[in-house]
Amino acid sequence: MPLLNSIFSWLNIKRLHQIELFRQFPYEVQKDVFFKLVTKSKDTEYGIKYDFASIAGIEDFQKRLPIVDYEGIKPYIDKQREGSQNILWPGAIKWFAKSSGTTANKSKFIPVSNEALEECHFRGGRDILAMYTNLHPQSEIFKGKGLTLGGSHKIDNFSIDSYYGDLSAILIENIPWWADFIRTPSLKVALIPEWEEKLEKLTKETIKENVTNIAGVPSWNLVMIKHILSVTGKKNLLEVWPNLELFTHGGVSFTPYREQFQKLIPSPNMNYMEAYNASEGFFAIQDDPQTDDMLLMLDYGIFYEFVPAEEAFSNNPTALTVKDVELNQNYALVISTNSGLWRYMIGDTVMFTSKYPHKIKITGRTRHFINAFGEEVIIDNAENALRTAC
Repeated sequence: MPLLNSIFSWLNIKRLHQIELFRQFPYEVQKDVFFKLVTKSKDTEYGIKYDFASIAGIEDFQKRLPIVDYEGIKPYIDKQREGSQNILWPGAIKWFAKSSGTTANKSKFIPVSNEALEECHFRGGRDILAMYTNLHPQSEIFKGKGLTLGGSHKIDNFSIDSYYGDLSAILIENIPWWADFIRTPSLKVALIPEWEEKLEKLTKETIKENVTNIAGVPSWNLVMIKHILSVTGKKNLLEVWPNLELFTHGGVSFTPYREQFQKLIPSPNMNYMEAYNASEGFFAIQDDPQTDDMLLMLDYGIFYEFVPAEEAFSNNPTALTVKDVELNQNYALVISTNSGLWRYMIGDTVMFTSKYPHKIKITGRTRHFINAFGEEVIIDNAENALRTAC
């Protein structure tokens, strides 16, 4: 373990310098990401259709490519799932993250390339630890293991060439070998598809470990914690894992759950960090525990555009880069990624709370945005109203 800690420490210092670069020069870093994506994909079917080879810059790209939702890109994804190569991204795509459906489809299947796994999803997990240990130099988080609770861990074979399942399952299937030294439960248990069976075996396996951090959606983790306390007969989670110091959460607002977690983990030394990740990519990390916004991660192989929320469904919406966004305005998030999602509107709305560094808050969904009379009501407004009323 001392050797592992030294390696992490060295890597963290190097990575924190890279993060500082995009904090100071966000547009320049994004511009570099943009040209790498377009250049790499110029010989794909999508790249040939829109002549990526002749794209001179971001404005040219925005004029030439339409903003699309899942329906707009689904025919290309279907080809990839059937085994066709060089469609949206160079080579073959083996993995597809099964995500919640749209109005016309029961499920979405989001392509996950090898580049996205390494440069985006896994880098996001490493960056959480880098930022956390930088904030807490005395942390002993690496002296124990991390427990990651994802969704229904299951991988299914669509064809002889492709597989689909929860993103969490795809990440577990592809996790580096060395991660087994710092994570729990075992792959065998983590990939059990039935929730009740997994919960029983996960409890039996993890209560023997020195768990120092947990990660996942608050609601599912709350169920897990209560089950562990029921099985062990302990009053709180620190009686099971006395060295627990971090919960990394995402997926839903943590506000309704915070008080319950503080009761179940009654320690002033317990820390909480939010991460904004989805099947489409890993986007932001809370780098300051004193604020509830998150640092937009600009070097993960994702090029960002931001459409004013009220224009999200217009025919020719305004699309801004990080250079031109304004604070306290709601934007629909549009991404072009190293998995071949091109100008893809993912359905989330965000608001910038800071520039240099660029920090965001998730405010809702494009489908849950009301602007019939200029009132601009979003989920965040509704939740704040409910909180005040309560």
